[in-house]
Amino acid sequence: MYVTQLEGKLLDNLPLRAFILGKLDEPVRTLMRREAISVRPEEHREEAVRLIQHYDLEALPVVDEDGVLLGTVTVDDVMDVAEEETTEDFHRLASVGAVELSMRDASVFYLFRKRVPWLVMLVFANIFSGAALAHYESTISSAIVLLFFLPLLIGSAGNAGSQSSTLMVRALATGDVSMRDWFSLLLKEFGVALALGIALGLAVAGLGVLRGGVAIGITVALTMVVAVMAGSLIGMSLPFAFSKLKLDPATASTPLITCIADISGIVIYFGIASLVLDLPG
Repeated sequence: MYVTQLEGKLLDNLPLRAFILGKLDEPVRTLMRREAISVRPEEHREEAVRLIQHYDLEALPVVDEDGVLLGTVTVDDVMDVAEEETTEDFHRLASVGAVELSMRDASVFYLFRKRVPWLVMLVFANIFSGAALAHYESTISSAIVLLFFLPLLIGSAGNAGSQSSTLMVRALATGDVSMRDWFSLLLKEFGVALALGIALGLAVAGLGVLRGGVAIGITVALTMVVAVMAGSLIGMSLPFAFSKLKLDPATASTPLITCIADISGIVIYFGIASLVLDLPG
């Protein structure tokens, strides 16, 4: 039940139980809480979904810039929107354009067109990984054993970054966190990433010692700690950066995070190796 002024300005929205349980001679003003949660017509439909989910509403009032009640959005309305937006986020996390058709009805060319742009961009982005490897060619030639651990290390950094990115994208989408939470979440992620890096570093240190000796074991362990921390912090920060730029945080997709983590992981790995093993950098 909506309470408005004579000119239509929304004052409150009251649950029916307040009328059912109230006394017949009790004025409406005594039932009012002055907590009219509403949405503007020009706001993104995701905001309506967020408000209805957050406040557990059955209907959300729509008001104009003067607060005049224009209509309502019901929970039935937003269920389809929530499904569409979640599907869109999943597609973006996988670097796929929004697919409006069902997979059963989509043609080969349609799916090709939706997937190829990001893949082409990521191919060129991965050129930087090759450039980083070429830069450390002398380091690699001095200790070929380092190549054995390369996929393991940069893969772990990418996986950690993907985990962080997925958690942040979802938290931003549901309104669980906002831009003002970035610094506190950065500190928390730093602690989590450090613990993860140490755990994984200890796990691979023994393998490094077996394959190449103590110095290689130290190199691999240190790289794992630093690379996992770098990947996690990049994965956590990129969704916030995209949100700040008024872009969908899901655009900071898993393949993009992995690509950036690969490049940083290579630089970290061979940088540490050149210092610990006293190799040409």
